[in-house]
Amino acid sequence: MSRQAAVDTFFHEPTYTATHVVWCPDTGKAAIIDSVRDFCHRSGRLTTEAAQEIADFVRDRDLAVERILETHAHADHLSAAPWLKAALGGRIGIGAGIVEVQRAFADVFNSGPDFGPDGSQFDDLFGDGDRFALGGLAVEVLHTPGHTPACVSYVIGDAAFVGDTIFMPDYGSARCDFPGGDARTLYRSVQRLFALPDDTRVFLCHDYKAPGRDAFAWQTTIGEQRRRNIHIHEGIDEAGFVAMRTGRDRTLDMPLLIIPSIQVNMRAGHMPPAEDNGAVYLKVPLNRL
Repeated sequence: MSRQAAVDTFFHEPTYTATHVVWCPDTGKAAIIDSVRDFCHRSGRLTTEAAQEIADFVRDRDLAVERILETHAHADHLSAAPWLKAALGGRIGIGAGIVEVQRAFADVFNSGPDFGPDGSQFDDLFGDGDRFALGGLAVEVLHTPGHTPACVSYVIGDAAFVGDTIFMPDYGSARCDFPGGDARTLYRSVQRLFALPDDTRVFLCHDYKAPGRDAFAWQTTIGEQRRRNIHIHEGIDEAGFVAMRTGRDRTLDMPLLIIPSIQVNMRAGHMPPAEDNGAVYLKVPLNRL
């Protein structure tokens, strides 16, 4: 099988999200990881500029999308997975832990009998160690929870797509205070990633441009993370990380788009069903988050 994955990244600055298109150079078989649906929280208007840019890229290069992958149920942007599937094909996949997320939030949003918290909204639910091929590239799924219980990383050829598990070395690690999140679990997940070869390319889901850095960035290596990550580099023990992470999390506000994002993303990017007037609504639960 091929070893070197081809990767192009599309950065959505309104949500600081990096969407990655990864493909096998030999066959053109491709995956789209952590896509974004444009959403204006002030007006409630949905648009598809970010997804359209990716669709245009895929068609221009004559790639064949086989997978539309989520690293977790994002709390800061809406997924464009169903729109991309309709436009380009491919199976929508996420970690099997999404069921735990769905169960936690189905009650928060009173999702009703139409919503089954069983993961059936997705085409594929991946367990730790699951493997599949992307053309000539081998893909392995690593369960890397801590930020959320559904978090997975995809090791595709020589590259790892780690979602929010870690950020650029000068920015650190993800929060662990969402339902099912746990700082101790995140520490152990990162150690699993650190066991990958040092030259493994690491692609992140977000960047917030750490103080002193002029440009956004979303690619690093395992070796660089092990040596330089400001929260969890070699020499930081589990107890020290847990104390830092839990203390830091207590100071953080909820993400701006958490309420619409979770409602949509726990449905694999689909909107709730239309109500009797034909309109679709997203709920704002009071005093539940």
